[in-house]
Amino acid sequence: MKSAKLIDIFKQGHIVIPLFLLQHYKELKLEISEFIFLMYLYSLGNKFLFDPSKFASDLNIELKDVMNYIGVLSDKNFISVDVMKNEKGLMEEVVLLDNFYNKLSLMTMDQVNQVSKSENSNIFEIIEKEFGRTLSPIEYEIIKAWLDNDMSEELIKEAIKEATYNGVSNLRYIDKILYEWGKAGIKTAQDVENNRKKRAKVREENTSDVNIDDIVDWDWFDDE
Repeated sequence: MKSAKLIDIFKQGHIVIPLFLLQHYKELKLEISEFIFLMYLYSLGNKFLFDPSKFASDLNIELKDVMNYIGVLSDKNFISVDVMKNEKGLMEEVVLLDNFYNKLSLMTMDQVNQVSKSENSNIFEIIEKEFGRTLSPIEYEIIKAWLDNDMSEELIKEAIKEATYNGVSNLRYIDKILYEWGKAGIKTAQDVENNRKKRAKVREENTSDVNIDDIVDWDWFDDE
């Protein structure tokens, strides 16, 4: 009997909570009980009928607690309770979670920007390490322009390697490499490696079997 009752309990359904919310819920500045109640509302959808008695029954809590949570979440701008017309033209109170979704969107974008900033800062650090000095404001803008134009991190690293191999610690030199690679359709580290192999084949075999026009073998110093 107890087993059957337990099965019935589990059949009532479950709530799916995004892992991102669990990892960052403290940023919402909610008490754990308030967060749990918000997740319950989240499971009901973006807009649903305001029915405190149902909420209390579903969560097995007092009606006064439900009203308290509703008040707190409204005051903290997570939810709103509005009067709207239903499909029959009758007025009814509904709960809207638009504010919560807006907060969640801002949190997500902020997290993405932080990750992006962290990843991009790695490029600045790599170049400063190779140059053995701090980058100038103009150099920062040049690197930022690469990143803003969707230049991949791996391609920038390959250009740094190319410059280092040639004994040059100059951002303009790296910029020229990236420019020529872009014209040649070189977009990945594998493309760079394939191009290097072609260059090596031409030099070692001294043959015309490989189309020299398909190979980027730029004399970076001559292009002033």
